[in-house]
Amino acid sequence: MPSEASPGWALLGSELAVLFRRRRTWAMLLALAAIPVLIAVAVRLSSSPPGPGEGPTFIDRITQNGLFVSVTALVVTVPLFLPLTVGVVAGDTIAGEAGLGTLRYLLIAPAGRVRLLLVKFAGAAAFCVAATLTVVLTGAAIGAALFPVGPVTLLSGDTVGTGESVVRSLLVAGYVTVSLLGLAAVGLFVSTLTEVPVGAMATTVVLAIVSQVLDSLAQLEWLHPWLLSHHWLGFADLLRNPMAWGSFTDNALLQAGYVLTFGALAYGRFVTKDVLS
Repeated sequence: MPSEASPGWALLGSELAVLFRRRRTWAMLLALAAIPVLIAVAVRLSSSPPGPGEGPTFIDRITQNGLFVSVTALVVTVPLFLPLTVGVVAGDTIAGEAGLGTLRYLLIAPAGRVRLLLVKFAGAAAFCVAATLTVVLTGAAIGAALFPVGPVTLLSGDTVGTGESVVRSLLVAGYVTVSLLGLAAVGLFVSTLTEVPVGAMATTVVLAIVSQVLDSLAQLEWLHPWLLSHHWLGFADLLRNPMAWGSFTDNALLQAGYVLTFGALAYGRFVTKDVLS
């Protein structure tokens, strides 16, 4: 058993090492880290704090508690910046290897096509975790540096201690990470369709934007529950007391459906693809 599993783990380790050694990966993570910093600095230097309803959701609470920088940054990054970075990574999974001419070497036994697809998706999923944590942890750090930190008043009006608020922030990060897994699967499938990684990246990002546009049209309300992005901003339910898990569950089921569907499509395309042409 270990001899059969070791090639897969070795391939995954190699994939993660390559992904997180790339300058592009670190450039995207630094760009994401800059967003909560810009938000915090802008609020700190403002002559008057934002009022309720002004600017992104939760921004009016930052001056009361620096921990809200993380949540505000997620509200800002979820619609565009996080999908953009995930689209770049997921779109490059297979198409990048094909474009470089290295795909055929990766398929030499005992790697195999199915194992390679799983490893590529795992790499994209790892980036989803890293990207979300970058926003959350940077937001918490800059928030603590520039604003008071203490008990947090939740959306329900209840107050929780700093320890519980940190746990809730990590739950929100988990929610956003799950939200991005469906997009990673879509990008993996698109990446099997072409040998041009830029095309796969752009297509993945455009699909994420189209999903959000369709989700904003009241005339397509019947379609909204099936759209990839429908629950992306539903993490506010985790900031109430008691926590409402309905949105988290609905989001997880929806993203699982996208992962299974587009994972199957990627498998069907990849196992029949001639990578020697």
